Amino acid sequence: QVQLVESGGGSVQAGGSLKLSCASSGRTFSPYAKGWFRQAPGKEREFVAAISWRGDRSDYAGSVKGRFTISRDNAKNTVYLQMNSLKPEDTAVYYCAADPRYGVVTTAYSYWGQGTQVTVSS
Repeated sequence: QVQLVESGGGSVQAGGSLKLSCASSGRTFSPYAKGWFRQAPGKEREFVAAISWRGDRSDYAGSVKGRFTISRDNAKNTVYLQMNSLKPEDTAVYYCAADPRYGVVTTAYSYWGQGTQVTVSS
């Protein structure tokens, strides 16, 4: 089992930045790919970014490419999502996910955090 806890959410104005963190505990000695997803009110959960165990592969949703950066520190069992140039449409609950396999869809991930709210005002 892997437990994931997100932090760093909050409220910002458009154009601002936030950095989300996701701390892992439990079976952290196993190699897990990590992903960030988000869910806005009334919408389905969608892929934001993913990073491989070694950090040598990453993917981004088209809507965030060039603005968001995913990174990880395996020594700290933590994955990050740096979000710059935020837009009102980025408002959502952001979830961290983990799985032994790399993927860019929700069904690829076995473990999920509780989420952290990000609100971007215009």
